[in-house]
Amino acid sequence: MAQHIGIVGCSAPGAALCYQTICTESAAVMGGDEPHPEVSMHTHPFSEYMRYIERDNWNGVANLMLSSAEKLARIGAQFLVAPCNTIHYAFEIVSARSPLPWLHIAEEVALEARRLGCRRVGLMGTKFLIESSVYPARFDQAGLECRLPAERDRERADGLIFEEMVKGRFTPEARSFFLNMINDLQAQGCDAVGMCCTELPILLEQEKTPLPLLNSTIILARAALKKAGAREKEDWN
Repeated sequence: MAQHIGIVGCSAPGAALCYQTICTESAAVMGGDEPHPEVSMHTHPFSEYMRYIERDNWNGVANLMLSSAEKLARIGAQFLVAPCNTIHYAFEIVSARSPLPWLHIAEEVALEARRLGCRRVGLMGTKFLIESSVYPARFDQAGLECRLPAERDRERADGLIFEEMVKGRFTPEARSFFLNMINDLQAQGCDAVGMCCTELPILLEQEKTPLPLLNSTIILARAALKKAGAREKEDWN
């Protein structure tokens, strides 16, 4: 029997995309015609996360994540994923106290980048996240380089993510801005771009870009399906 996946949500668009991917891609990832694994999701209000993030209070962020983890453990989830990239800054605090194991979004993206033969990956996401060690540390472990957008572009990206995209607003202006950012990262020698924000895949879903896009939300969801299915195969054997 497949493992029960728990999703710790933060912003609504990203959590919804993760859930949708797990439900719709289970046959392609796990094989067979069986229904998708059992999935449960818990989300505290996004405003509660932002209250702590804006104060640089990562213990507060961790406590929200742990609260969700404990609720999901009580209803039978066997492992957890968090499709929000930024809250992974609190991951080490969380993992030490969590009742369940987690998949780490940056680690899964790094593994996928290496599988695809990438060498230098540009990072797009919130300013705080991409300037932190969350992605660079995992990419370094995988033998990959990271590149960041220019400082002014990081500031603008942050505003678009928090002022528009997490609220479900995806404008042509934002799309044009991030497409230009991809061009700039290509000029830095990047051979792929990590969409390290759960809303970016929604914004750029149908766009043609000069570089391959590593969709962190989809990569995490597929990794969760593989982990859930691995248990199923062990039980069968």
